[in-house]
Amino acid sequence: MSEAVGSKEEVSALARGLSLLKTIGMAAAPMGNRDLADTTGIPKATVSRLTATLVGAGYLRQSRDSERFSLGPALLDMSSRYLLHFDLRTVARPHLTELSEFAGASIHMGVRDDLDLLVIDSLRPRSALISSRIEVGSRLSITTSAAGRAYLAALPQPERDALLEQIRIETGENWFSVAPRLMAGIEEYERLGYCSSFGEWHPHIHALGFALQGPRGERYGLSCGGPAYLLPKDVMLERVAPRLLEAARRIAAEAGTAIRD
Repeated sequence: MSEAVGSKEEVSALARGLSLLKTIGMAAAPMGNRDLADTTGIPKATVSRLTATLVGAGYLRQSRDSERFSLGPALLDMSSRYLLHFDLRTVARPHLTELSEFAGASIHMGVRDDLDLLVIDSLRPRSALISSRIEVGSRLSITTSAAGRAYLAALPQPERDALLEQIRIETGENWFSVAPRLMAGIEEYERLGYCSSFGEWHPHIHALGFALQGPRGERYGLSCGGPAYLLPKDVMLERVAPRLLEAARRIAAEAGTAIRD
């Protein structure tokens, strides 16, 4: 019994430590123990012990002459090792670069993290006049972004249903306005092979999204888009979409996977 209790306490401590890392990572500025306790609901004494442990392990860095913390270098090393597992980026990059240059659009590749896609790769055309604010580590909402909807639509039915149920629970009373757009995105993907977002994720951004599957079954959502005044709807649908689908087919063929189930 004592071993079982000890295990439960260790898991709880790990969960709390991870919660602190996520909170600090999403903060606009370094946070102190009191701020962390107030934000997470974890007792301040426990927060102090956890931050000291995380600083010692290199996962947090303490600001000089203060008790405020930011993410530490050990997380960068871990993130780099995480990204090494995504071989599809190596296969996909030449094709995505060609698509980016042809369309004059930015391309972002993301993997699912809760109800968002976490961007793990980002490409911009050499001709870009405006730099995209979407960088590696940025998030794209599954419900409003073209990449997110394509990711959802490409999932096998049981996984798609489970994700839709999670979105329904999380959106609460807003589900009735969210659901029709998601269903339309699924239908669009099944009919055309991509999802569109014209001013939905951002009022001035037009994008097309598609999905890819890696050689080990990992799934990605991708977007190809940019400023609406440079990439109007007709250009995206008539000029960019065919080249996007061709790029997706080539990547899938080289990776030895299907574009969608």
